[in-house]
Amino acid sequence: MNSFRLRRAAGLLLATGMGLTAVACSQGGDDAASNGKVTIVVNGLPPQTQAFDRKIFDEDVAEFEAANPDIDVEPREGFMDPQTFSAKLAGGQLEDVYYAYFTDPANIIARRQAADITEYVKDVPHYDAIRRELRDVFSADGKVYGVPTANYSMGLVYNRELFTRAGLDPDQPPKTWDEVREAARKITALGDNKVGFAEYSRDNQGGWHFTAWMYSVGGQIARRDGDKWVADFNNDKGREVLDHLKAMRWTDKTMGEKQLLVIEDVQQMMGAGQLGMYLAAPDNIPTLVNQFDGDYADYGLTAIPDAKGTLIGGEGYMVNPKASPEKIRAGLKWISWKYLNPDRIEKNLQRYKERGQPIGLPVPPAADIWTGDIADRQTRLKESLATMPVGNFKSYVDTKPTGKVEPPNAQQVYAVLDNVMQAVLTKPDADVAQLLADAEAKVNPVLAQVK
Repeated sequence: MNSFRLRRAAGLLLATGMGLTAVACSQGGDDAASNGKVTIVVNGLPPQTQAFDRKIFDEDVAEFEAANPDIDVEPREGFMDPQTFSAKLAGGQLEDVYYAYFTDPANIIARRQAADITEYVKDVPHYDAIRRELRDVFSADGKVYGVPTANYSMGLVYNRELFTRAGLDPDQPPKTWDEVREAARKITALGDNKVGFAEYSRDNQGGWHFTAWMYSVGGQIARRDGDKWVADFNNDKGREVLDHLKAMRWTDKTMGEKQLLVIEDVQQMMGAGQLGMYLAAPDNIPTLVNQFDGDYADYGLTAIPDAKGTLIGGEGYMVNPKASPEKIRAGLKWISWKYLNPDRIEKNLQRYKERGQPIGLPVPPAADIWTGDIADRQTRLKESLATMPVGNFKSYVDTKPTGKVEPPNAQQVYAVLDNVMQAVLTKPDADVAQLLADAEAKVNPVLAQVK
């Protein structure tokens, strides 16, 4: 799933999920049918419109069941539908194994809507080799309630061809915001309406990216204060971010005249060869290639500037709190076999390549979730089977800033922060300090709703 759609859907879920009671029932019926098999109902089955992904899923179910004749898998379409999730919880229709976005486990755990799998996860092979910050998303108070299966983190996408024309080394992309500013100046100086750097500022995307900027310089959006959450951006870090953005927009004039942009606008600018850089996750690159008839060789991806932290998102699976021990064991066996199986990495990469899918980016089927020997082996396999120049993304892969998830009630917070980004990008006399103070006053009541 595209990182932006994934994050947006998660926000809708949070909005609709508020106030739910801890009601969830396993729908799989008896733990073991008369034939002795355990049946698990799982979601994550792609819709018919995603023919390739659907075929892969069906093939995996058949192979898993053949290898595990005591388990029947009943797949359901969909990943996480915010329009139906609350009703499924209340109505006892929640699957035995269900998909969750990174933004949701904390609330799900607090409402006791997931099984405690602490004792069971000890039997999941290679669980300890998964990146700790990703495992922590599904854990609380020393207990484990789910496992991560894929993730993304924000980086800097750049146009290698424009870098070369501007006298910049495309193999040495910017590492700091100061270097981004300098590169943007040189790209804009090429003329012909070239834009050095672009940023979003509406549809909650401005707030989303302000959060990414804050994390990159070591700041945050919200923090715990006792038993409540409070805003934490009206400070030196917040002013640093907005002053830098304001200087690029109005002093350097490297961000173009057109503002109030959203992701589609910026992708179009990059796809048309008019834009030098923007913040994005790796899955933006296939979009640029496929929608704009581009070439992977034209694009680079590096770590987020300054790299003191980066915004992460992703997905994983949790288990129905009413599931029996047999269903929990069977569910975890399915998850670990399909999503967390190092022995299947090469086979998955090979079949994706044979069917014309891009190989080389840090996205599924080889998600960047592993550490140690497994991570090294996965990197070697991706390089050997790559269908694109993986060196263009090496600096992104090699840099590991601390990952931070989105703030609580993210969409409501982002709506407020959109106004801050819009003001800085459209008003040359925008008062940064006042904007942050006003936003803080509006965000604190939003955070006060977090339980």
